Order: sequence, then structure tokens, then C-alpha cells
Amino acid sequence: MSAEEQLVDTVDKLYDFRDNFICQNGIEKAAEKDKLVNLKLKEVLSSLMPLESKCPKTIYFLHYGRALNIIPEYSKECEDFLSKAVKRDPSLIEGWNLLGETFWKKGDIQAAKDCFEGSMKRERNKVALRSMSMVLRQIKCSTAKDNINNVIKSVEIAKGAVELDAVDGLSWYILGNAYLSLFFATDHGSKTLSLALGAYEQAEKVDDRSKYNPDLNFNRAQACRYSESYEKAFAGWQRASDLDPKWQDPHCRKEELLKYLLKVNLLVKQKGKVKAKRLHGMIASLNKKAVGLLSPENLVDKNVKINQVSISELAEGANPEKVVIGCVVCNFADVAKVPFTFAMVDKKGTCCAVTVYNLAEGKGMIIGDSVAIPEPYFNSVDITLPDANQTKCAFSSIRVSNPAMLIVNGKKVPEDHRAFVTASMDAQN
Repeated sequence: MSAEEQLVDTVDKLYDFRDNFICQNGIEKAAEKDKLVNLKLKEVLSSLMPLESKCPKTIYFLHYGRALNIIPEYSKECEDFLSKAVKRDPSLIEGWNLLGETFWKKGDIQAAKDCFEGSMKRERNKVALRSMSMVLRQIKCSTAKDNINNVIKSVEIAKGAVELDAVDGLSWYILGNAYLSLFFATDHGSKTLSLALGAYEQAEKVDDRSKYNPDLNFNRAQACRYSESYEKAFAGWQRASDLDPKWQDPHCRKEELLKYLLKVNLLVKQKGKVKAKRLHGMIASLNKKAVGLLSPENLVDKNVKINQVSISELAEGANPEKVVIGCVVCNFADVAKVPFTFAMVDKKGTCCAVTVYNLAEGKGMIIGDSVAIPEPYFNSVDITLPDANQTKCAFSSIRVSNPAMLIVNGKKVPEDHRAFVTASMDAQN
């Protein structure tokens, strides 16, 4: 083996040690991963130094910098080595990609973008494409429109990386993140979340190591939380915590959702704790006016059929040609901004939760409002919460992706009450 081959092989084995750490050592060792990778890095750097005089300078700078780049934090020494490598040979695609990752860690997004663009000018490659997808989602734009355009472009670029190599788990993971960002940046609904979840699933299918990626598990849990698959969300955050015990975000998200579900579960059961006399008055106030434009006499197209039904008559999933009417008994703005959640009772006194996405802050429904929901998407929540008491959580829920379809107090929700989703991913990719 030549000195150059030995150089490359040593650094390759360092990355193999990191990328397969959980597979080879078990999840019980997860808390020690960073420390052991850093120790392995020191060993590798020591073994590389005697090779410097035996290798071409450019190649040595490149792979010494590649070794330093394995740590998640920015390294000035790493930047210096990689900068020397691409300065000596500007055609080094791998060098530009590694230098771009270093600038990313440094927080210099524009410099990172320049590096990845430089790489793609020389050859369209999956590493630069998926890195550009990440960069575009981090660029701070002066307008919401520009931000949305960047996110849409990031999805297309991430698709390009997958097209170049359909069995690269990391490219599928980045595509999943791009779809998830699209959900957070636009008024797209559950379809976008399904695309994100599909990409994460494909990442694990093509590369078993993806299962041990804490960020993938965290982001997939985020997608599950907003698709209201709560058990999967809890499982994903727990998995992310197990894989990276020092990371607090999964635990925080788990506690936030626990608090939310416990309160929704309690107040739906108690019908918002509204006193019996007032509740009776609320139910009695529900009349034809609450349907507004959806009443037969107000429909422009007389061929359209909208049948008023009670909550108990709703089927799981979509309910076409049906409308359910209720009176708001409480909302949960104090425990979750996205989705805006309230509880309502129908004419029969049945209570359910309603989750409304893309509603502008401060424009939510208040106690006493009548709400008509056409073609409601119905879900029965029935899970055991992972809290100390293993609380049984069971309530009915209606999901509303577009608030413009709602009729509140007999009137359509104004356009200015709509807003893009403003929750965040928190993971870095």
C-alpha cells in the first residue's frame, strides 16, 4: 500500500468508526460516542503526520482536513488545511464540498454556498446538491416570498441528489428534511408531511445506518406530531434521546406534547369545564345561521349536497358532503400555537377537539363562537401517554388544514386570518 493509499484508508476507517459506532458498540454506548470519536481522531492525526513527506502536498492537505472535519464543531485548523488543498488544486470537488461543510459549521452560510456552487460547476454531484439544499433553507431572506422560494428550490435540489444515487440514505434524509421545511414554510398540509415521512422511511430502507441518526428520528417525530400520529412522535423523540443522550430538544418536545395532550384530553371530557346552564344555552344557540353560506338556500351551486351531521356520525378520515356544527367551549392557545386547537360541542352535546393549521396568531376561535366545518377530517385519538402515570388519552378530533373553509358565527374566516405555519424543525439539517 502506497503512502497515499494509506492516508486515504486511515481517514476512511475513522469515518467508518463514527458512522457505524452504534451498530458495532450498541446503543448503550451512545453517550460515549463523541468522546471516543475524538480520541480516535487524535490517534489518526498522529498516524497521518509521518505520511506528510511521502504524499503529494495537495492530497495530504485534503485528507488531513477531511479527518479534522469529522467533529461537529467548527475547526480553524480544518478550514486552513482544506483552503490550502483547493487553492493548490481548484478542481478538487471533494475539497470544495468539505470546505463548504466547514464554513457551514462556522455559520458562514454565504461562504458555504459559494463552495458548494464551486463544486457543482466542476461536476454535478450528490454531496454538493444535498448540501445546497440545506444551505438554501438557512439563508435569511428579507421577504416571506423569497424564503418560500428558497425552500421550494431546496426540495428540487434534494430530489436531484436522490436521482444521482437512489441508494444513498443521507440524500433521502436531506430530502425528507426539505419536505418538512416546506410544511413549516407554506400552507401545504398532510400531503407534504407524508412525502417527508416517505423519504425518511426510504433513507432507512437503503442504508441501515440511517436508523441510528438522531436527527432523522427527531425530524420524523416532528412530522408525526403535526400529522397527529402521536404515538409515533413520542417513539421518535425517545429514539433520538437514546441515540444522543446529551441532546435536550427531544425531551423538551416530548414534554410539550404531553402537556398539550393531557390538557386536551381532560377538557374535551369535561366539555371545557363550562357550567351546565351556560353549556345548555350554547347548544341551544346553534341554529341554521351557524351554517352561513353552507346552508342549502345560500349555496350558489344547487347541485352541491352538504348534509349536516353530528360528531358521532363522522367516519374516520375524510367526510365528503358533510358539515358538522358546534359551539366553542375552550381553546388551548396557552399550550400550543400550532396547530391552534379548540374544543367544541355539537347539538347533541358531544364534545371533540379541533386542530386548525395555518391560522394567524391571535385570530383563533373563542368561547361561545359557533363553528361550521365542511367535509371534516375526523380522527379518534386513543393512546397511552408515556408519562409517570401512563395516562389513558382518548378523545375525538377534527383536523382543519385550511381555515378559509371554516364558517365562524355564520361568516367565512377572512383571508387575513390565514397564515403560514410558524413552528420550527430544531434539528440542523
